[in-house]
Amino acid sequence: MLFGSSGIRRRYNDDLMILALKVGMSVGSRSGQVIIGRDTRTTGSLLSAAFRAGACVCGADVTDGGITPTPSVAYTAREADAACMVTASHNPEEYNGLKLFNPDGSSFSRVQQEEIEEKLPQVHSKDWKRQGTIMPGYLAQKHAKAIAEKITLSEGLKVLLDCGNGAGSVITPSLLTGMHAKVTALNADVSGTFIRPSEPLPEYLPWIPELIKKNGFSCAVIHDGDADRMMAYGPDGRFIPGDTLLILFARYLGAKRIVTTYDTSMAVEEIAEVRRTPVGDAFVSEQLVRWGDFGGEPSGAWIFPRMSYCPDGPYAAALFCEMVSEWDILAEIASIPAYPILRRSLELPSVQDILFALGAANPTDGIRIEEEDGWCLIRASGTEQKIRLTAEGKTMDVAKRLLNKGEELIQIIRKEAPL
Repeated sequence: MLFGSSGIRRRYNDDLMILALKVGMSVGSRSGQVIIGRDTRTTGSLLSAAFRAGACVCGADVTDGGITPTPSVAYTAREADAACMVTASHNPEEYNGLKLFNPDGSSFSRVQQEEIEEKLPQVHSKDWKRQGTIMPGYLAQKHAKAIAEKITLSEGLKVLLDCGNGAGSVITPSLLTGMHAKVTALNADVSGTFIRPSEPLPEYLPWIPELIKKNGFSCAVIHDGDADRMMAYGPDGRFIPGDTLLILFARYLGAKRIVTTYDTSMAVEEIAEVRRTPVGDAFVSEQLVRWGDFGGEPSGAWIFPRMSYCPDGPYAAALFCEMVSEWDILAEIASIPAYPILRRSLELPSVQDILFALGAANPTDGIRIEEEDGWCLIRASGTEQKIRLTAEGKTMDVAKRLLNKGEELIQIIRKEAPL
């Protein structure tokens, strides 16, 4: 399989460059207009050029937005037949990849991905008279304008923003400043290297709490490498867990039908009707197209159908700032049920075989053990030789018991059929 749970993603090498050309040809052969953007990684310009060339030799006209966030590419995909983002999202700089989008901003479905893979060996370039063109585009500007038309901030709101040297640097600082917030932006250059690990986790952001408390910021918002993710801190300097942030957004939007992943807290089911999907924003997006008011996953991917069916970090950042402007955000957070959630990763050989033996139809989707007072999700990592376990319980004892139960099941499989 070329495609994982979030497009194509792997370490940069010659094979990835050739693959970008071939995927461009496959997309170009079925699309008259294609939009492309890339994050800040140094290999992005080369992979973008390869994809553009592939699309053009098959007759497609390409609009190139250069360095721009994934959600900006997805938002402007409505102006084309398909869109491509060159990114490895929150992975380290040595990785890169491709995400493909439909005109509504949704990721290519599994069926579409399979069609792309099947066509790779069969697609051929058109003759020299029928090649497409390449034009520059202003994707981030169009996206920012659409966000600013939907959200209002209190003038002078003090916001701390960390872009992680990613593509969010070209949109979120100017977006929030243009909405009259007082923004202090950190790591907002596009040098191509990340000063911190790109995933927006509190352990990678130790400077944020002290900066908030010392300087009186109303909140902090954080992006990953391609700005499809957004996480936040409150005015007390505390990191807001993704499960809590999901519920805050749902409450503020009045969402009654929520799409989220198997690893999200059961607390969300206390405020809305919920449909769950395997871990991965592409699965949330695919379900949300058919059903739901709002979707997301606790890793920081928030999908707002009023914008597009792609996780939208800049929109989420602006919306969170609007919430802080209008709510006592700490009181809102305190009112949300918080059940203990435990996570564990096991580095093992043959993780795919172990998950199949446990009964998973797809190893990266995993299996979910559900009980009345808790659950445990066991799934294979999509990028590492690891099995990830997540357990939640109404009490810490229940969460621990379910996490241990998941690990015991893995050990039983390994003993019964050494893998």
